[in-house]
Amino acid sequence: MMMKKDLSIDFLGVHCENPFFLSSSPVCNNAEMVAKAFDAGWGGIFYKTVGIKGMDECSPRFDILTKESTPWAGFKNMEQISEMSMEQNLEEIKKLKKNYPNKVIGVSIMGSNEEEWITLAKAVTEAGADILELNFSCPQMTSHAMGADVGQTPELVRKYCKAVVENTHLPVVAKMTPNITRMEEPAIAAAQGGAHGISAINTIKSITNIDLDILTGRPVVNGKSSISGYSGKAIKPIALRFIAELAKCKELKSVQLSGIGGIETWQDALEFILLGCRNVQVTTAVMQYGYRIVEDLISGISHFMDERGVNKLDELVGLALNNIVPAEELDRSFKIIPRIDEDKCVGCGRCYVSCFDGAHQAIVWDSETRKPRILEDHCVGCHLCLNVCPVYDCITPGKVVFKEGRANNRTEEDIVQQVVYQ
Repeated sequence: MMMKKDLSIDFLGVHCENPFFLSSSPVCNNAEMVAKAFDAGWGGIFYKTVGIKGMDECSPRFDILTKESTPWAGFKNMEQISEMSMEQNLEEIKKLKKNYPNKVIGVSIMGSNEEEWITLAKAVTEAGADILELNFSCPQMTSHAMGADVGQTPELVRKYCKAVVENTHLPVVAKMTPNITRMEEPAIAAAQGGAHGISAINTIKSITNIDLDILTGRPVVNGKSSISGYSGKAIKPIALRFIAELAKCKELKSVQLSGIGGIETWQDALEFILLGCRNVQVTTAVMQYGYRIVEDLISGISHFMDERGVNKLDELVGLALNNIVPAEELDRSFKIIPRIDEDKCVGCGRCYVSCFDGAHQAIVWDSETRKPRILEDHCVGCHLCLNVCPVYDCITPGKVVFKEGRANNRTEEDIVQQVVYQ
């Protein structure tokens, strides 16, 4: 049964009925689409990036990466910013604000020089936007003066943020590119330029597949293809890494975060919130399942809060951050030996094969009973077996064994264990 708790939260001083926004993309390309999303329950949007002129797009422009029975592990997108002109988009934004005054309308903008950024900032502010998002991150622009190429240059990020902030009264969010080693550098530059928030991540430069018949990438456009943005569930781990690094950066403590990348379920959304995001954005999941996926996001987090006695979403923001530590601070004094439930084991042999060929040869196989057995003296506690087992809760963390001389008066009960479910 769907549950609705109070999921309202303030983001950059703007009150949002919930933290769930559509990200700047094909899913919020015009007023009709956004109206349908608002009616479904989304708290707000970041309207598809507005430029001075409309884009000239290719066809086709999408491709997917699959794995075994999973239809969409990842999604490739060769689409650029809005195909409509600035004037057309402004009319759509005005219409939305008139019809949905209580919804939050963030608008993404992108210029190719300072004059264009200023023109766009003024025009979109006047049209009634609530938040401006500056797109420094699109990886498939046909101009190197726009998108991810700009986002990798802190000096330009600082310059354009400053130009926009000086020409609007709205809160300004800088959208970061993941096609960079240290996202903190352009993010700090954005904050120095006056940006109030950071959104991350945009799509990752990729080639998802090669067509083996005509020997080019996919999607195929008249025999050719191009490197372009990768999104979907597959990029969530990368997005969470960048969000954690931004949230821990002391130069960004006054900046609020909007999380993007692979959010399909309420658990995904909650993970971004627990790492410090006050707002989350979704695209690829909507392209698969439609706008009503927001009902699952609302209901799931509502149940989570209800079960734990949490009254306000604010209470969850950043709760997991202190448990993300540098590698040198991890406790390396023990190993956890997995335990195999023989009653649940179906004798598939996945754990044995993976351990022998990909780990530490710590599982032996009884070919008569078709049952695996863990060799505790060989096991290093890597838990590869647990992660490849196809049976729910068949292999779980078991006995804690301290390395020689490193117990330090601790007991097995002192070690926090977490079962990893497939």
